[in-house]
Amino acid sequence: MSNAQSTARDPRVVILGAGMAGMLTAIKLREAGYKNYVIYEKTDRVGGTWRENTYPGVACDVPAHGYTYSFEPNPNWSQTFAPGPEIQAYFEGVAKKYEVLPSIRFNESVPHCEFRDGQWHLRTSTGRSDTADVLIAATGVLHHPHVADIPGLASFQGTCFHTARWDHSVPLEGKRVGVIGTGSTAIQITSALVKKVARFDLFQRTAQWIMPIENRLYTEEEKARFRSDPAALAAERDSITKMLFEDFANAVIDSESEPMKMIEQACLDNLEHNVKDPVLREKLRPNYRAGCKRLIFSTDFYDAIQQPNANLVTEGIECIEPTGVRTRDGKLHELDVLVIATGFRADSFIRPSTVLGRGGVSLDQVWEDHPVAYLSISVPQFPNFFMLNGPNGPVGNFSLIRIAESQVAYILQLMEQIRSGRCREISVTPDASVTFEAARCAAAKKSIWATGCKSWYLDKNGVPASWPWTPTRFFEEMQKPRLEAFELAG
Repeated sequence: MSNAQSTARDPRVVILGAGMAGMLTAIKLREAGYKNYVIYEKTDRVGGTWRENTYPGVACDVPAHGYTYSFEPNPNWSQTFAPGPEIQAYFEGVAKKYEVLPSIRFNESVPHCEFRDGQWHLRTSTGRSDTADVLIAATGVLHHPHVADIPGLASFQGTCFHTARWDHSVPLEGKRVGVIGTGSTAIQITSALVKKVARFDLFQRTAQWIMPIENRLYTEEEKARFRSDPAALAAERDSITKMLFEDFANAVIDSESEPMKMIEQACLDNLEHNVKDPVLREKLRPNYRAGCKRLIFSTDFYDAIQQPNANLVTEGIECIEPTGVRTRDGKLHELDVLVIATGFRADSFIRPSTVLGRGGVSLDQVWEDHPVAYLSISVPQFPNFFMLNGPNGPVGNFSLIRIAESQVAYILQLMEQIRSGRCREISVTPDASVTFEAARCAAAKKSIWATGCKSWYLDKNGVPASWPWTPTRFFEEMQKPRLEAFELAG
């Protein structure tokens, strides 16, 4: 789309990112009658997380029928937890069906955004200048790879890459493969690769609780029924929604709740019943409560790590050497391929882009202590700047699609204040933001995430950075903005 002149009735909107949330925003803007919008995407394809992560075994840890747009159900998911390529194909299909592609400028990031004279002034990676009345950051949470600072990493003479930069040209059969990390990604890779490689070393700093939810294949008969009977498909989605948003989500916000204790028992039973070697079992036993870190769903990890060619390495890493990993007990683990599975910088959000609000205030400065946003959407002194899945949103094993859909609906109501002419600028007031953050932090300390483990859910002060209340409360908040919490100017 061209940078057409904006009007009160058709404000210009710039969306950053063509992943799940960015495409959703474009679809909903068009549905609401907006015509003057554009998406800037830093790479050459849509898909976000699912475009970036192509490692062996990649899958969503939210059941597939709960991880679809409400307006575009998919009767053809192959299994409970869909593999990454299926999810990527789903988003690419949505982009074509809903004609999102013409509004995307691919291979063009936006490193500089500045609010002045009532508009956002943008500079892109190609040197383009653009303006926007409304700026929406749909940049995601897990897209800046985090590479642990391990001495000697650059000296490794084999092949080394981060899981989000998987090199598929490297043959793995018959190779000695090492994986550093034990999060969801590393667990999926372990299950996918152990039986294909000569030796598999998993370097574990922290043991994980594993929830044994079956990844069942849907039969052709079931998929045919979903295609022919929308009510059957809706019932499947409703069942998954209840499990995610009523059962699990309500459990984690109260560390002493009975549902939380049931989840913990299921994880404990999984470990006790499925790991035969008592020494290995103790190495795999976490020293924190289940759910404190993002819970991992797998029915085959324990089997995979007990294969004859699998080694769980729990000694700390001393350094990386040209031929492998040396641990603190002095042992050198010789490797051909080293995989870095140390996750992402989950607190980056729109950064490293420079975002300057009123009077040149920098988002980096505002977030110097830790990222904050009112209802994860708006920041004081940053008018007409909205985030999807921003700071302190509900991210713990929930469907970010349903969350993003509710956030987009909320943002559209704020944007209507601009389109109707009621104001030119809208942002949360400082008082509302401070009050919200204080209440959020107090509630977060009662959640399972605050029971004594280190995780990417915690900010640098050790306070969980997630939504600490029930999903019901979140969706109720998203129903209608409380305009008294916002400053309307111009």
